[in-house]
Amino acid sequence: MKSVKLSAVLATFLFSAGLQAAPVNINVASADNIAESLSGIGLKKAQAVVDYRNQHGLYKSAVDIVQVKGIGPSIFEKNKSDILIK
Repeated sequence: MKSVKLSAVLATFLFSAGLQAAPVNINVASADNIAESLSGIGLKKAQAVVDYRNQHGLYKSAVDIVQVKGIGPSIFEKNKSDILIK
């Protein structure tokens, strides 16, 4: 019985690990949402995205995220299809 439960838990984990996070609107998302949705961006960088937005106004295009310290062109390239601007 334990192995059945363990198998179910493992299958759920493997299935969810393969799912992509939904695209995120960096003009309204919280730091938690940004960190969950974008690859290579943890909570600290995600908070920097929010702080930059609060200090400089809304992002005009997705590529503007590279203006945030710690987020360079390679991180942008990995995530450009998941960054929304509205």
